[in-house]
Amino acid sequence: MRRRPNGASSIYQGADGSWHGRVTVGTKDDGTPDRRHVRGKTEAAVTKKVRQLERDRDNGTVRKPGQRWTVKTWLTHWVENIAAPSVRENTIAGYRVAVNRHLIPGLGAHRIDRLEPEHLERFYARMQANGSAPATAHQAHRTIRTALNEAVRRGHLTRNPASLAKAPRLSDEEIEPYSVAEVRRLMAAAALRRNSARWAIALAHGLRQGEALGLRWADVDLDAGTLIVRRGRQRPRWRHGCAEPCGRKHGGHCPDRQPTRAATADTKSRAGRRSIGLPDELVALLRKHRVEQDQERQKAGQLWHDGGWLFATPTGEPVNPRTDYDEWKRLLKLAGLRDGRLHDARHTAATVLLILGVAERAVMGIMGWSNSAMAARYQHLTAEVRRDIAQRVGNLIWDDHH
Repeated sequence: MRRRPNGASSIYQGADGSWHGRVTVGTKDDGTPDRRHVRGKTEAAVTKKVRQLERDRDNGTVRKPGQRWTVKTWLTHWVENIAAPSVRENTIAGYRVAVNRHLIPGLGAHRIDRLEPEHLERFYARMQANGSAPATAHQAHRTIRTALNEAVRRGHLTRNPASLAKAPRLSDEEIEPYSVAEVRRLMAAAALRRNSARWAIALAHGLRQGEALGLRWADVDLDAGTLIVRRGRQRPRWRHGCAEPCGRKHGGHCPDRQPTRAATADTKSRAGRRSIGLPDELVALLRKHRVEQDQERQKAGQLWHDGGWLFATPTGEPVNPRTDYDEWKRLLKLAGLRDGRLHDARHTAATVLLILGVAERAVMGIMGWSNSAMAARYQHLTAEVRRDIAQRVGNLIWDDHH
């Protein structure tokens, strides 16, 4: 029998009666041929497997040799060694919750190369049946999709089952932004509080909470009437700084606490870094705010921490996002308005800009959106605006030109 050339596929019957096939699909890391073995009961079955391996080799979709990753081992490796060094702290915190609290307990024993879209869909349904919110299931879906995309990119998988799985459905709740009259009431209530300009910026320009709290005086040019968004305030994290155990459970309650994360982080996207023009009324409000802050600086004396923050505590430190959130809730009560999320101030600003007829591209620039799909999400028409549009249509159709 003529000898097959080196590297050619071979099919033969073994002494055990089974049929075997061997296919060279590439080269291993040490330079030796990567030769894969398949077996079956009949020659036809093995021939089919050999031809499939040859097609996968030619298409570049053969799984890499070596460790057979489970969902648990891959996600653990991915979250700590691949994702953690390259993403923001808030992002990695979300990944860790999805991985450790949901994905590993629910899917950890599966081998990633045998994971099917149906496994994931049943897992998302179980999560929600056990009380998880649709948004939590959706976060788990996005996390495993991102992790398995990396496995595909590295050749551990030939396809991503999470990209094929049907994502959990998010309820697209209608958010009713505050009306112009309500915004005026909010501003009147804010005028009686510290840092009142903070809320004017939120309601006029829709800055995200972190963006507003991350502003420094160096980012504002009151003479030119402009403001530059460069960074966002992060939620503080603390560790114990005490030499002797202080007895407090959490680092944040320690008298000598030490921060473990920076006060701010650069904006996530290029669209997030933006320059915004300020209306004259807001410039006047910020000038008044600067005078009030100077008075607080003099009153605090040596206790003042000069970080150059636009909105600071009475001793000059950056405002804690939690404190800011509590102040928003107090403002709503003082103004006699319905309860709403802090993010609803952003919805309000976006809606007002769109209602005023500001070009979508300009609104994207002001809001820091990277794509126009975001504009559609913010076009919440209030009852007041709907009536106004109906009136305009009525005037257009029935207006008597004679």
